[in-house]
Parts: sequence; C-alpha cells; structure tokens
Amino acid sequence: MWPLFRSSNRSPDPADPARRALTAEALADRLPPLLIEAERVTQTVAAGAHGRRRAGPGELFWQFRRYQPGEAAAIDWRQSARGDHLYVRETEWAAAETVRVWCDASPSMVWRSRADLPEKRDRALLLTLALAALLLKGGERVGLLGSGSAPVSGNGALFRLSARLAAEAEAGLPGATAGLRRGEAVLVSDFLMPLDEIAADLRRLAAAGANGHLLHILDPAEESLPYEGHVRFQGMEGEGEILVRRAEEIRDSYVARLAAHRAGLAALAAELGWSFATHHTDQPPQAALLALHARLSGRRKGP
Repeated sequence: MWPLFRSSNRSPDPADPARRALTAEALADRLPPLLIEAERVTQTVAAGAHGRRRAGPGELFWQFRRYQPGEAAAIDWRQSARGDHLYVRETEWAAAETVRVWCDASPSMVWRSRADLPEKRDRALLLTLALAALLLKGGERVGLLGSGSAPVSGNGALFRLSARLAAEAEAGLPGATAGLRRGEAVLVSDFLMPLDEIAADLRRLAAAGANGHLLHILDPAEESLPYEGHVRFQGMEGEGEILVRRAEEIRDSYVARLAAHRAGLAALAAELGWSFATHHTDQPPQAALLALHARLSGRRKGP
C-alpha cells in the first residue's frame, strides 16, 4: 500500500453520507487515546510556550489589575469597592479573535511504512489536538476550519472540539471561509494533491482574511522511497495501482518530484504570507508543536 500523489484535492464522493459516517466513526475510535497523548505532549512543551493573550484594545474582558498612581486609566469602582485597593478593568487585545484548525481525514493519511511508526492521520490528529490544548490552556478560543460551529474555550473545550472534529471530518481542503476575518488558520495534512487545486483553496482562505500556517506531514518512506525490486504501489483514494519491477530505478525521479512539490507548497505559503513546515512521523511531536505555537505567537504582537 502506498499513498502516491492524490489525483484530486477531493476524495471520491466527499459528500456521500455513508463515507462521512465511516470517516467520523474511524476518527471517533482513535480520539480517546489521542486526547490522552495530546495532553501529555502539551504538558512537555508548555514550559517553552509563551502565552498569546494580552491586554489591549478590544471588547472582551481580560482582567482586573491594581491601579498605579498617576496613570491615565479609568478606575473600576465596583471592583474597587470590594477591597482596600483601586482596580482598573482591562480588555483583551483582539487583533486575532480565534485560531481555526483543520486536520486532513482523507484515506491517504491512513498509512505508515512501518509498524513502529504512527499513521500520518494519527500524528496529524495528535498535533492538532495538542496545539488546540496548548492554545486553550492559554485562554484562546479554538474552532474548526470549514465548520459552521462556533469556536470553543474554557473547561471541557478540548473534548468538545475533538467531538466536532470527528463528526465534521471532511476529505480535501476546507471550502468554507466563515469566521476567518482577523483570524488564523492551521492546516495539517500530507498535501499530496495537485498544487493548482491547493493554491485555489488556500488563496480563497487568504482572501477571506486568514493568516495561515501549513504543517506538512510525511512518513519518512515518502521522502526516500527506500524500496527495491518488485513493488506494487496502490493509490488509497481510487487512483488505481502500478507495478514497478525495479523500484530503485524510479527513486531519483520520485524524490525530485516530491522535492518540487514541497518547494511549490513553500512558495505558495510565502506568496500568501503564511508559514510552512514539514514534520516526519518518525520525529517526536513536541518539536513540531512548539515551533508551530511559536509561529502563531510571532504573528500576534501587541500594540
């Protein structure tokens, strides 16, 4: 079994209720252990992740703080009346209202080259959930990209988000752009789709106002094609199969094609002002999570 490159950005019949039900059921089965693992990964990187929330111009309440003599700030008399000190009511800086995430649930993600490696789908889910957990711990609101559901925050938010992720799983890049104004979008996928289709979808998201971050998930064998001799490559989304009699003879051309594809993704991200990074499933997830969170934090600078 080998995912190859997808022939389309969309899996066959993505709106088929039976296919959606099977995808949702498969994701739901995987979520409980992945939620536990996501919390563990989050704990290991939390010390190195700096919070993104801060005081500033906005409509949402942020915190009360002690009034400093001489400063030009309105005192909150109701809060001050509860104690012996004067307090100022601060609002939260609202340059980015929410972070919306998307995790690829297409069949090509359900693959691994070795039994000791996670499937690409599981690693993508783990990183998506761990990022959401890290953001939620910092007081952020997190939603699903392409979903009509509202973003979540507070206690129990991660569980609610994971349930929505399973119920609303889609194959192919998300099409809906609602709620993206002044927001950020994180897309986690192998992106093994035609570049022109990817470009069309990402440009539409960018035009809706999203600041984007692409996390490219690959199995290490997809980088090097380490096979020799007779190998049957089978597309996992209905593309058919190819029998190669000497796999080593196509290795150089395959590696060059993958490199060109990744360069195209990176160039597209640069064109849109988005970030782009590649993560291999034989690498620990903590480094990818911390780097992605740092990119999100770097985009959100205070006034």
